[in-house]
Amino acid sequence: MSDTYLTVIPADPHWQPDRAAADHATAALSALLPDADARRGLEAIWHDTVEMVHCGANLETIHCPHCGADSGGWWGEAVQERHTEGFSTLLVTAPCRNAETSLNELTYDWPMGFASFRIAALYPNRGWLTEEELTSVATALGHPLRQILAHF
Repeated sequence: MSDTYLTVIPADPHWQPDRAAADHATAALSALLPDADARRGLEAIWHDTVEMVHCGANLETIHCPHCGADSGGWWGEAVQERHTEGFSTLLVTAPCRNAETSLNELTYDWPMGFASFRIAALYPNRGWLTEEELTSVATALGHPLRQILAHF
C-alpha cells in the first residue's frame, strides 16, 4: 500500500507559529479538503530541529537555482552532511557555479523543502492547492507557505 501526503511548510525553514496560528491554518486547510476521510489524516507537526520534507517517489530532478545545472551526486552528500549536523544550516556551495545557496532554495521537481513546522494531510483525496488556496492557508498562518505533494 502506498501513502500520499499533501503538506504545507513555512517558506522559512526555521520559522514556527504559535498554537493559535497553527490551529487557524489547520482549520483553513481542512476546509479545502474534500471529505471527512481526508480531514481525518490532517495534523500540525512541530520539530525541535529542521527536517527534510521529501516528496517521495514524485522526485524527478534537482537543479541549481543559479544556473539550472543538474545537482548530480553532490546534493545527496550535502543533505547527509547537513542531516548529521542536525540541519543547523542549510547553506551549501553549488559546485556548478561555486556559488553559495541553500538546500531549501534548490529547484526540486517535484517540490520539496525543509521545515521545523508542517501541516500534513495523509490521503488528502485531492491534488495541489491552487495559488489562491495556498495563499488563504498562508494568511491564516501568518507566514508564506510552500506545498509538497508526496507519494511513498
